[in-house]
Amino acid sequence: MVPILGYWDIRGLAQPIRLMLEYTGTKYEDKYYVCGEAPTYDRSSWMDVKYTLDLDFPNLPYYIDGSVRLTESDAIVRYIARQHDLLGSTDDEKYRADMVASVLNDFRSAFVRLCYGSDFETNKVAYLKTLPTKLKLFSDFLGSRKWLAGENITFPDFVAYEMLDQHLIFEPNCLEEFPNLLAYHKNFESLEPIKAYLASSRCIKKRLNNRSAKFGNGA
Repeated sequence: MVPILGYWDIRGLAQPIRLMLEYTGTKYEDKYYVCGEAPTYDRSSWMDVKYTLDLDFPNLPYYIDGSVRLTESDAIVRYIARQHDLLGSTDDEKYRADMVASVLNDFRSAFVRLCYGSDFETNKVAYLKTLPTKLKLFSDFLGSRKWLAGENITFPDFVAYEMLDQHLIFEPNCLEEFPNLLAYHKNFESLEPIKAYLASSRCIKKRLNNRSAKFGNGA
Protein backbone atom coordinates (compact mmCIF):
# COMPACT_ATOMS: atom_id res chain seq x y z
CA MET A 1 0.00 0.00 0.00
CA VAL A 2 1.44 3.38 -0.99
CA PRO A 3 1.86 6.21 1.53
CA ILE A 4 -0.97 8.73 1.79
CA LEU A 5 -0.32 12.47 1.92
CA GLY A 6 -3.43 14.28 3.13
CA TYR A 7 -3.89 18.01 2.66
CA TRP A 8 -6.12 20.68 1.19
CA ASP A 9 -6.25 20.87 -2.61
CA ILE A 10 -3.67 23.66 -2.55
CA ARG A 11 0.12 23.94 -2.61
CA GLY A 12 0.56 25.39 0.88
CA LEU A 13 2.51 23.34 3.41
CA ALA A 14 2.25 20.15 1.38
CA GLN A 15 3.98 21.26 -1.81
CA PRO A 16 7.56 20.79 -0.58
CA ILE A 17 6.52 17.32 0.62
CA ARG A 18 5.06 16.52 -2.80
CA LEU A 19 8.26 17.75 -4.45
CA MET A 20 10.35 15.51 -2.22
CA LEU A 21 8.17 12.50 -2.98
CA GLU A 22 8.39 13.19 -6.69
CA TYR A 23 12.15 13.72 -6.59
CA THR A 24 12.71 10.46 -4.70
CA GLY A 25 10.40 8.51 -7.01
CA THR A 26 8.06 7.61 -4.16
CA LYS A 27 4.65 6.37 -5.23
CA TYR A 28 2.00 7.99 -3.05
CA GLU A 29 -1.66 8.96 -2.87
CA ASP A 30 -2.23 12.71 -2.90
CA LYS A 31 -5.39 12.87 -0.80
CA TYR A 32 -7.18 16.20 -1.22
CA TYR A 33 -9.64 17.86 1.14
CA VAL A 34 -11.64 20.71 -0.36
CA CYS A 35 -12.49 23.94 1.43
CA GLY A 36 -15.79 25.51 0.41
CA GLU A 37 -16.18 28.84 -1.29
CA ALA A 38 -17.02 32.19 0.30
CA PRO A 39 -18.64 33.27 2.50
CA THR A 40 -18.55 30.21 4.79
CA TYR A 41 -15.40 28.44 3.51
CA ASP A 42 -16.86 25.15 4.70
CA ARG A 43 -14.17 22.81 6.04
CA SER A 44 -16.37 19.81 6.76
CA SER A 45 -14.57 17.61 4.21
CA TRP A 46 -11.69 17.57 6.68
CA MET A 47 -13.43 18.19 10.00
CA ASP A 48 -15.77 15.22 9.49
CA VAL A 49 -12.82 12.81 9.41
CA LYS A 50 -10.19 14.70 11.41
CA TYR A 51 -10.46 12.53 14.52
CA THR A 52 -11.02 9.21 12.74
CA LEU A 53 -7.55 8.65 11.26
CA ASP A 54 -5.69 7.54 14.40
CA LEU A 55 -3.38 10.55 14.31
CA ASP A 56 -1.70 11.60 17.57
CA PHE A 57 -2.09 15.28 16.73
CA PRO A 58 -4.81 15.47 14.05
CA ASN A 59 -3.90 18.14 11.53
CA LEU A 60 -3.13 18.81 7.88
CA PRO A 61 -0.88 17.84 6.28
CA TYR A 62 -0.68 14.26 7.45
CA TYR A 63 1.43 11.40 6.09
CA ILE A 64 0.52 7.76 6.58
CA ASP A 65 3.22 5.26 5.61
CA GLY A 66 2.32 1.81 6.90
CA SER A 67 2.38 1.99 10.69
CA VAL A 68 3.87 5.50 10.62
CA ARG A 69 1.21 8.19 10.99
CA LEU A 70 2.65 11.69 11.06
CA THR A 71 1.34 15.23 11.19
CA GLU A 72 3.25 18.54 11.14
CA SER A 73 4.95 19.40 7.87
CA ASP A 74 8.44 19.65 9.42
CA ALA A 75 8.17 16.15 10.86
CA ILE A 76 6.98 14.75 7.52
CA VAL A 77 9.74 16.48 5.56
CA ARG A 78 12.42 15.18 7.91
CA TYR A 79 10.96 11.66 7.89
CA ILE A 80 11.19 11.53 4.09
CA ALA A 81 14.63 13.15 4.21
CA ARG A 82 15.89 10.42 6.55
CA GLN A 83 14.54 7.75 4.22
CA HIS A 84 16.32 9.18 1.19
CA ASP A 85 19.60 10.67 2.45
CA LEU A 86 18.43 14.27 2.17
CA LEU A 87 19.65 15.47 5.57
CA GLY A 88 23.16 16.33 4.36
CA SER A 89 26.21 14.23 3.59
CA THR A 90 28.68 16.02 5.86
CA ASP A 91 28.42 17.69 9.26
CA ASP A 92 28.70 21.08 7.58
CA GLU A 93 25.84 20.29 5.22
CA LYS A 94 23.72 19.05 8.13
CA TYR A 95 24.33 22.22 10.15
CA ARG A 96 23.54 24.44 7.19
CA ALA A 97 20.42 22.47 6.27
CA ASP A 98 19.01 22.60 9.80
CA MET A 99 19.67 26.31 10.17
CA VAL A 100 18.26 27.45 6.83
CA ALA A 101 15.23 25.18 7.28
CA SER A 102 14.29 27.15 10.40
CA VAL A 103 14.83 30.47 8.65
CA LEU A 104 12.66 29.32 5.74
CA ASN A 105 9.85 28.48 8.16
CA ASP A 106 9.91 32.06 9.44
CA PHE A 107 10.03 33.38 5.88
CA ARG A 108 7.04 31.30 4.89
CA SER A 109 5.05 32.26 8.00
CA ALA A 110 5.45 35.97 7.24
CA PHE A 111 4.28 35.44 3.66
CA VAL A 112 1.27 33.38 4.75
CA ARG A 113 0.25 36.08 7.23
CA LEU A 114 0.30 38.58 4.37
CA CYS A 115 -1.69 36.34 2.03
CA TYR A 116 -4.43 35.60 4.54
CA GLY A 117 -4.43 38.87 6.48
CA SER A 118 -6.72 41.85 6.19
CA ASP A 119 -5.84 45.02 4.26
CA PHE A 120 -3.75 42.99 1.82
CA GLU A 121 -2.95 45.81 -0.64
CA THR A 122 -1.55 48.09 2.05
CA ASN A 123 0.42 45.35 3.72
CA LYS A 124 1.74 44.16 0.36
CA VAL A 125 3.53 47.50 -0.13
CA ALA A 126 5.25 47.18 3.25
CA TYR A 127 6.13 43.55 2.59
CA LEU A 128 7.73 44.34 -0.77
CA LYS A 129 9.89 47.02 0.85
CA THR A 130 11.49 44.49 3.18
CA LEU A 131 11.56 41.57 0.73
CA PRO A 132 14.94 42.43 -0.90
CA THR A 133 16.63 42.41 2.51
CA LYS A 134 15.25 38.94 3.24
CA LEU A 135 16.17 37.61 -0.19
CA LYS A 136 19.69 38.99 0.11
CA LEU A 137 20.23 36.85 3.19
CA PHE A 138 19.31 33.73 1.23
CA SER A 139 21.40 34.87 -1.72
CA ASP A 140 24.45 35.45 0.46
CA PHE A 141 23.93 32.12 2.22
CA LEU A 142 23.71 30.26 -1.08
CA GLY A 143 26.70 32.09 -2.56
CA SER A 144 28.22 30.06 -5.40
CA ARG A 145 27.02 26.74 -4.02
CA LYS A 146 24.78 24.50 -6.09
CA TRP A 147 22.38 23.87 -3.20
CA LEU A 148 21.73 25.60 0.10
CA ALA A 149 23.73 23.14 2.20
CA GLY A 150 26.51 22.59 -0.33
CA GLU A 151 27.05 20.21 -3.23
CA ASN A 152 24.23 17.88 -2.26
CA ILE A 153 20.53 18.63 -2.35
CA THR A 154 18.90 18.51 1.10
CA PHE A 155 15.39 18.84 2.48
CA PRO A 156 15.33 22.67 2.83
CA ASP A 157 15.97 23.01 -0.91
CA PHE A 158 12.45 21.74 -1.55
CA VAL A 159 11.00 24.36 0.79
CA ALA A 160 13.22 27.11 -0.61
CA TYR A 161 12.25 26.35 -4.20
CA GLU A 162 8.56 26.47 -3.33
CA MET A 163 8.89 29.78 -1.50
CA LEU A 164 10.92 31.35 -4.30
CA ASP A 165 8.40 30.12 -6.84
CA GLN A 166 5.48 31.55 -4.88
CA HIS A 167 7.27 34.87 -4.59
CA LEU A 168 7.91 34.93 -8.35
CA ILE A 169 4.15 34.55 -8.82
CA PHE A 170 3.59 37.28 -6.23
CA GLU A 171 6.18 39.67 -7.70
CA PRO A 172 7.73 38.41 -10.97
CA ASN A 173 10.75 40.71 -10.76
CA CYS A 174 11.67 40.01 -7.15
CA LEU A 175 14.77 37.95 -7.97
CA GLU A 176 16.27 40.24 -10.59
CA GLU A 177 18.84 41.54 -8.09
CA PHE A 178 19.81 38.00 -7.12
CA PRO A 179 21.04 36.05 -10.16
CA ASN A 180 22.25 33.15 -8.03
CA LEU A 181 18.72 32.65 -6.64
CA LEU A 182 17.29 32.78 -10.16
CA ALA A 183 19.83 30.17 -11.29
CA TYR A 184 19.06 28.07 -8.21
CA HIS A 185 15.34 28.18 -9.00
CA LYS A 186 15.99 27.18 -12.61
CA ASN A 187 18.41 24.44 -11.57
CA PHE A 188 15.80 22.90 -9.28
CA GLU A 189 13.18 22.92 -12.03
CA SER A 190 15.61 21.20 -14.38
CA LEU A 191 15.86 18.11 -12.16
CA GLU A 192 14.23 15.41 -14.28
CA PRO A 193 11.67 14.13 -11.73
CA ILE A 194 10.75 17.72 -10.82
CA LYS A 195 10.53 18.81 -14.44
CA ALA A 196 8.15 15.92 -15.19
CA TYR A 197 6.00 16.66 -12.15
CA LEU A 198 5.72 20.39 -12.84
CA ALA A 199 4.57 19.63 -16.38
CA SER A 200 1.99 17.08 -15.24
CA SER A 201 -1.70 17.55 -14.50
CA ARG A 202 -1.02 16.34 -10.94
CA CYS A 203 0.87 19.51 -10.08
CA ILE A 204 -1.23 22.32 -8.61
CA LYS A 205 -0.30 25.50 -10.43
CA LYS A 206 -2.38 28.46 -9.26
CA ARG A 207 -3.89 27.61 -5.88
CA LEU A 208 -1.07 28.46 -3.52
CA ASN A 209 -3.42 29.06 -0.60
CA ASN A 210 -6.96 28.23 0.38
CA ARG A 211 -10.08 30.03 -0.82
CA SER A 212 -10.10 32.47 2.09
CA ALA A 213 -6.69 33.91 1.21
CA LYS A 214 -6.39 37.37 -0.32
CA PHE A 215 -3.60 36.18 -2.61
CA GLY A 216 -2.96 32.84 -4.28
CA ASN A 217 -6.47 31.47 -3.74
CA GLY A 218 -6.71 30.13 -7.26
CA ALA A 219 -9.22 32.71 -8.42
